[in-house]
Amino acid sequence: MISPAWRVHSVRPMPHGHSGFTYLVRASQEEKPHGLVLRLPPPGARPLGPADVVRQGRIMTALARQGFPVPAVLAASDEPVVDGRPFLLLEHVAGRRVEDVPADLGGGLASSAVTTLRRLHGIPVAAIGLAEVPVELAADLVRWHTLLERSRVDLDLPFEELRSALASSSPEPRAPCLVHADYHFGNLLFDRGGSVVAVLDWEIAEIGQPLIDLSCLAVAGMSGGAETVGPVPGPTIEAPQLAALYSADTTELEWYCAFSCYKYSAVYAYNLMLHRRGKRIDPFNDRVEPLIERLLTHGLTILRGHDQVGSAGGGEGG
Repeated sequence: MISPAWRVHSVRPMPHGHSGFTYLVRASQEEKPHGLVLRLPPPGARPLGPADVVRQGRIMTALARQGFPVPAVLAASDEPVVDGRPFLLLEHVAGRRVEDVPADLGGGLASSAVTTLRRLHGIPVAAIGLAEVPVELAADLVRWHTLLERSRVDLDLPFEELRSALASSSPEPRAPCLVHADYHFGNLLFDRGGSVVAVLDWEIAEIGQPLIDLSCLAVAGMSGGAETVGPVPGPTIEAPQLAALYSADTTELEWYCAFSCYKYSAVYAYNLMLHRRGKRIDPFNDRVEPLIERLLTHGLTILRGHDQVGSAGGGEGG
């Protein structure tokens, strides 16, 4: 817990990441230096969904009690006390980002990421304390379609073709669990040996389908010709390898990979809109259009790789 004895020396935007309002705080207590992470919602945003930083804190606190590797929650408030906004204050975890881990540990990174993911999905939903209805695949697809509609970006790309193909071929659902929903190498910190020491950024976590998380990891590591498909650095590892590590069916996982391609394309289209309107400037968005196109193209390629689009997961339309 933070006490008046703390002295704040600097507050700067985190050097990594492209979402949320996250700051690195340099502070000290009794002359001992500390690194802290401050998360705030966007100015004027209602405390819902990704903007509900206190919900993120509750999830992380519950996970820490289960021994799951997350930054410790030091303080949180839903009152407008930091720049007129609620806040979440976390410990700054000393760990390596994926791009700072030696390349020869790439396979070990993937193995550790999947092992950590299995731990997450094995935690009883009741232990998390979220009184929320599990999100069905059809509702999740509508969510990202709605975000895309809100973006109103003028991009002549096959968004609707991929959405329609996904809706007509959704797999039978598994038992729901807590899913991170943005589980890729960029949201993990590793130790020197390549083991996960912290899972970051829980802003879109939900009770939902476990293979959503595995597909996020897969899309981040997929290769698509000369360039990787995913938006973050990390070892190149294809869906069948990840499916084997997780003990999942490859065909089932592929539908979720196509889903994640659609989801991330919608997210980047929305962020591009914010960037163009000057609401959230990020130089990354100046080069995001080719990434959106790669994601959509790869998602369609995945679904076309099945016998027929529409029987991909063996289920009925979602």
